[in-house]
Amino acid sequence: MSSDRLADAVIVLTTIGTSTDGEALARTLVAEHLAACVNLLPEMQSIYQWKGELTADGERQLIIKTTVARLDALRARLHEIHPYEVPEFLVLPVTGGSTGYLRWLAESTAVEP
Repeated sequence: MSSDRLADAVIVLTTIGTSTDGEALARTLVAEHLAACVNLLPEMQSIYQWKGELTADGERQLIIKTTVARLDALRARLHEIHPYEVPEFLVLPVTGGSTGYLRWLAESTAVEP
C-alpha cells in the first residue's frame, strides 16, 4: 500500500443521544458513500459542560471509517442530519492498516463519475 493511499484513510468520531436512531444515521452515511463502515457502540454515560451547566447523558459513540477526500462532504451531511446543535466531529489519522482493508475503504467511499 502506498503511503499516499494510507494517508487518505481517517477515522471520524461522533456521538448521538440514545433516543436517536443510530442505525438510520449510519446507513445514510454508508449508502451515500461518505463512509465505508460505521460502528455503533453500546450506550455509555457522557459527562460534559454545556452552556455553563455540568451535564450527564446517555450517548452512543459512532466510529466512522472514511477518507480525507470525503471529509468535507461527510462533515456537511452529518451536521445536516445530526440532532445535536454542535455534534462531535473528531478526525483521527490512520497510521497503519492492512492493504486489503484500506483498498476496500477507498473503493467504498469513491464517488462514482
